[in-house]
Amino acid sequence: RTCDQLRCTACDFRVSLFNGYIWDQSCDYLFFRNNMPELSKLRAKMIKKKGARAYACQCSWRSIDELTDLQTDQQLRWVCGKH
Repeated sequence: RTCDQLRCTACDFRVSLFNGYIWDQSCDYLFFRNNMPELSKLRAKMIKKKGARAYACQCSWRSIDELTDLQTDQQLRWVCGKH
C-alpha cells in the first residue's frame, strides 16, 4: 500500500503518481523542474507498462514495477503529507 499524499521535503512539491507508466530513461532533473506538475507535458516521457507506477516531484523521480520500500532509498526526500 502506498501513501497518496507524498510530499518532497527537498523541493516542497507534492509527489505525483501515475499508474501503469514508467519514466523514459532520458528523463533528467531539468525535465521535471520545467514540466511538473503539468501532465500534458510529462506524457512526452511516460511509457505504458502494465503493473508499474511512475512517481515524480520537481527534483526526483522513480519508476516502480515491483514491490519496493521507498524508505530505503537515501536519495529520496519523500514523506507522508498527512491525510
